[in-house]
Amino acid sequence: MGYFDFTDKVGYRTGKEFSFRYYDPEKAVMGKKMSEHLPFAMAWWHNLCANGVDMFGVGTADKSFGSKMGTMEHAKAKVDAGFEFMEKLGIKYFCFHDVDLVPEADDINETNRRIDEISDYILEKMRNTDIKCLWGTANMFGNPRYMNGAGSTNSADVYCFAAAQIKKAIDLTVKLHGRGYVFWGGREGYETLLNTDVKFEQENIARLMHMAVDYARKIGFKGDFYIEPKPKEPMKHQYDFDAATAIGFLRQYGLDKDFKLNIEANHATLAGHTFQHELRISAMNGMLGSIDANQGDYLLGWDTDEFPFNVYETTMCMYEVLKSGGLTGGFNFDAKNRRPSNDMKDMFHAYILGMDAFALGLLKAAKLIEEGTLERFVEDKYASFKQGIGAKIRACETDLEELNEYACKMKKPESPSSGRQEYLESVVNNVMFGD
Repeated sequence: MGYFDFTDKVGYRTGKEFSFRYYDPEKAVMGKKMSEHLPFAMAWWHNLCANGVDMFGVGTADKSFGSKMGTMEHAKAKVDAGFEFMEKLGIKYFCFHDVDLVPEADDINETNRRIDEISDYILEKMRNTDIKCLWGTANMFGNPRYMNGAGSTNSADVYCFAAAQIKKAIDLTVKLHGRGYVFWGGREGYETLLNTDVKFEQENIARLMHMAVDYARKIGFKGDFYIEPKPKEPMKHQYDFDAATAIGFLRQYGLDKDFKLNIEANHATLAGHTFQHELRISAMNGMLGSIDANQGDYLLGWDTDEFPFNVYETTMCMYEVLKSGGLTGGFNFDAKNRRPSNDMKDMFHAYILGMDAFALGLLKAAKLIEEGTLERFVEDKYASFKQGIGAKIRACETDLEELNEYACKMKKPESPSSGRQEYLESVVNNVMFGD
């Protein structure tokens, strides 16, 4: 008997309640299987731990999996449930925080012993399946010791504890053969400048990241490190505000050779950007690494972590991913069921929704690229820089005096050509909904 006996393996268009309509893992899209374009991952923290609790009420979902919460028996039950869940959905990867896996003890040595025990158990499961670890990370925002951040803390003792937690999380990621390691600076920021030395804090964050990279490389970790940008919540001013800010930080402190970005859709909109914008900025800087596949609620100003259903968003996401050549990471469903969606069946419906939304987005994005209208229009838009003075500008073969002389001879430039935004939006609609 399993935890999800109401369904067998979820298939493509089987006609059953739990089946995919668009996600066909073997379907070829632009020369690759759909499953290769979309390496989906289960988020341990939301799927196996989140029970619907919010700031106004206790949990509504039972995530005990038949065992006492806060025990190692419960930790093992979550492993069993998680692997059954992934196998039935055909999900090949998982992501975790250290304290998602085991209850944290008062003594870090005991916590580490528990991590060793549960990771041995996870490895057993991995050996008997084709499920792998996408990335790991350390939760350095939940415990009260991190009220002022981890790398940005004002306490040297807390800083050392954060370093120890990172070391163990890296050890665990390497042990589970993870493809990447994520820094999400959930409390790396400040509330007021009246009590904050920003330069001091950012330098200490960078030092911690450098030490993490040095240690990981020393023990043989070959994957990417990721920063996950987020503009606010819980801190009012977070140092990893958006993709551009995070990239600037990485370059300023010499971390850009080892780090890429893990972009979350909900974080993009909280920063006042579109999901597509954050992906484009990351990709054009060679730093698009992995994606947290969720969406936010435009009417709410916090991180709602909804399962993605907006196919416009997933289409434009996949448009950027395909144009950039794909990800070194994958698509982690950092998403949780809504509070009233509180039974085991809802867990499956949510993942089917998300996987289908991205599969349909992939199909539509591939069609947009193959049809080529958008790319041809952009190419033509900048045609004046392909010859004459424009080509010299692009080749850095001119100077201000020559451009001034050119302008004076011209006397008055013609207006730029139309951007035809509405036409291009109709092109997208025709691909989305046309015959």
